[in-house]
Amino acid sequence: MSAKQTIHDVLVKSDGKNQLSSMVDILIVSIIACNTILIIIETIPSIADRYANYLYALDIFIVALFTIEYVLRIWSITATKKFRHPVTGRVKYMLTPMALVDLLAILPFFLPSIIPIDLRVLRVVRVLRLTALLKLARYSQSIGRFGKVIKDRRGELITTGFIVFILLIISSTLMYHVEHEVQPEAFSSIPAAMWWGVSTLTTVGYGDIVPVTSWGKFFGAIISLLGIGLFVLPAGILSSGFAHELHKIRKTKGNDSTCPHCGKNVRLST
Repeated sequence: MSAKQTIHDVLVKSDGKNQLSSMVDILIVSIIACNTILIIIETIPSIADRYANYLYALDIFIVALFTIEYVLRIWSITATKKFRHPVTGRVKYMLTPMALVDLLAILPFFLPSIIPIDLRVLRVVRVLRLTALLKLARYSQSIGRFGKVIKDRRGELITTGFIVFILLIISSTLMYHVEHEVQPEAFSSIPAAMWWGVSTLTTVGYGDIVPVTSWGKFFGAIISLLGIGLFVLPAGILSSGFAHELHKIRKTKGNDSTCPHCGKNVRLST
């Protein structure tokens, strides 16, 4: 087995049989956790000012490990049949969602050195380091199933979101015309009324903007009730999708058995 194939096998999520691959998985997950904690700690002024040098050194160490992982994944990906071509195969892999996540996890560190960035923009860019959390999708079956459920039910979710958007436009328009004369500052325009519409439809109801007219209270009550029903729909779609996915997994496991001669899993006919 070539060195490239060995590195690729180590970086691929372990199946429990490759001890080195399992250790690498644990290391990467630990680094992701440290990266997240570091981002949180850096927002505490007393700690960030006192231990700035140590935090920066730790930041460099984490980015270096993520960079090495990213480079090794791109280099070794040609060991697979799908990305075998040395140029187009690597480019194709670099455009995959998980490869883009790997890139975004390290890009905020190198970007200021490449192009001049304003300090305020730099703070926003540094938040992109949190995309390293998405790297956990490689090592968590639950996250992978969640993504599959969203992909399978995207049609229903898009339809529900479109209905909610239409209701938001209608409710904001109604409340603007009903409440504008009484509360010209709170309901100064339809876009301004959308803040009330979002907080009401999501049943949060912050209370900073409330209708005071009789018609406003009437429409507000109806919109609140509609919001309770409509925002339950996405949860129901996702939960039914998860139930269907788990049922398929149990059915697949139930149809699998181990061959007594070779020890491999075989599918039993039903």
